Amino acid sequence: MSNEDNLESDSGQPMVYQIRIKGHLLGHQWTEWFEGLTITLEEDGNTLLKGSVIDQAALHGILKKIRDLGMPLLSVRFINSNQTGKADYFD
Repeated sequence: MSNEDNLESDSGQPMVYQIRIKGHLLGHQWTEWFEGLTITLEEDGNTLLKGSVIDQAALHGILKKIRDLGMPLLSVRFINSNQTGKADYFD
């Protein structure tokens, strides 16, 4: 991890995350349950959740829901749009 351990958005904007889980989430109810994140079913059998998360508490709430489903968490990626498209990865 870089020396930029503070993940707070400089502009006060919500932060964008990509969260990958093993298995597919089927049905439209999951978008509302995951607070409006975009859900993409990948060909390899995994699900990608992507979208804005208002703060770390909301991120932990999403991760708790994934845990409660019993679906393995594969990766969490913070997309830092303030640094010319550079992404910080936490796999």
